[in-house]
Amino acid sequence: MGDIVVAVAPHNLEAEQALLGVLLYDNAAYERLTDSLQGRHFYEPFHARLFSAIETHIRKGQLAEPILLADEFKHDPAFDELGGLRYLADLVDRAPPAANVGDYARAVFDLALRRDLIRIGGEIASTAHGQGKDEAKLPARDQIEAAEQQLYTLAESGTASSGFVSFGEALRGAVEMTAEAYSRDGGMSGVATDLIDLDQKIGGLHPSDLVVLAGRPSMGKTALATNIAFNIAKKYAWEPQPDGTKKTVSGGVVAFFSLEMSAEQLALRMLADASGVSGDKLRKGEIDASEFGRVRDAAIELQEAPLYIDATGGISIAKLTARARRLKRQVGLDLVVVDYLQLVTGSDLGSNANRVQEVSQITMGLKALAKELACPVIALSQLSRQVEQREDKRPQLSDLRESGSIEQDADMVWFVYRESYYVGRSEPREGTPEHLQWQEDMDRLQGLAEVIIAKQRHGPIGTVRLSFNSDTTRFGNLARDHYFHQHRSGNEE
Repeated sequence: MGDIVVAVAPHNLEAEQALLGVLLYDNAAYERLTDSLQGRHFYEPFHARLFSAIETHIRKGQLAEPILLADEFKHDPAFDELGGLRYLADLVDRAPPAANVGDYARAVFDLALRRDLIRIGGEIASTAHGQGKDEAKLPARDQIEAAEQQLYTLAESGTASSGFVSFGEALRGAVEMTAEAYSRDGGMSGVATDLIDLDQKIGGLHPSDLVVLAGRPSMGKTALATNIAFNIAKKYAWEPQPDGTKKTVSGGVVAFFSLEMSAEQLALRMLADASGVSGDKLRKGEIDASEFGRVRDAAIELQEAPLYIDATGGISIAKLTARARRLKRQVGLDLVVVDYLQLVTGSDLGSNANRVQEVSQITMGLKALAKELACPVIALSQLSRQVEQREDKRPQLSDLRESGSIEQDADMVWFVYRESYYVGRSEPREGTPEHLQWQEDMDRLQGLAEVIIAKQRHGPIGTVRLSFNSDTTRFGNLARDHYFHQHRSGNEE
């Protein structure tokens, strides 16, 4: 009989020992490691616990050396089995030069990823064979989505699923966010929209937030989302990290899923916004030489912006998620815009499913996407007609179509409201006293818009007033003195 060969998961104990030996010998070598290496990447469970202990000591500013650590592990059976303090002393004795610490760390991390790949590959194969779990009964396309998600998570974070995070790690993330906000001029931890009053109210757009931007038709939902997307994309700047990745330091890469308008229509809007030439004139070609010059200059500036448009109509939430993941892998991703939510289709929920269940699945999917990609998602939403029946046309949370799930899953809900739209459609007969009053109201309201923040999970609600140019569909900041003059007459909320 031939020898039995037992397959062992790829690992390298010598590399793990060398890495730990270097860290114990010289704590300063820890600074040369990338953040991606963590205790769970070690094959030998005791090595994983030892690395985490070294890390904790160094982070607290304490010395991590054999005698202090031996005391910590005195009740650990594996520590005794390996030789106790003698084992730690041997690690230090055999430690290679500290300059090589990065090579050992890469070897340990790479082998951990391979082990995860083998496990995921096995799961994909057994699911495809139809064995065991409920996932095995899913259609092949859904199995591909699930596999893609696992591989994406592995590629992004170096672990197939994060599971529990210790409170210490969560706290470190919270402190880092606060430090980042403190060091920035505007005091924001999120991505700035460049609409000053809005940024002040929300502190920028935060990673993992789902923002629902709602309004009746012609209120300017798409215009506001486009303005924000363009403001963020044109300010994009990054700096390289030690592990070869890019870290966004300003603005960001934007994915715009335009289910209603074509990519060209959306680009035309942005061109009108950037050049200051009316979109209507651009469509009809009624522009003079100087305007054409402005359009050409704006186009040159725009083409460099990292704004990616996907104009697939009726895209499913699963496809949308897969495409956003792919874009993040290829070029990075700092904001996702979906225009608009009711046009996204859900996965097959069976013949008994109603629209509310489908919308609920879509909003849950978008919130999960925001968390998974750690970037804000702005989803536009239609409002029901009941707004039109009320005297005060300002939208409320109850006006959201299929409202329950949208309101529940969103971290923020914004409503766009332009009073001039409604006043403009109720013009009295010319020459009457009412017409003079109407004209006065129109002059006062022209170029004004409101963004009503009706829900905000981590901040105050309230109304933000912006300027609006209907020719170029551009939202902007109101000049402070103009703002005061316009609204001191008791027109505050």
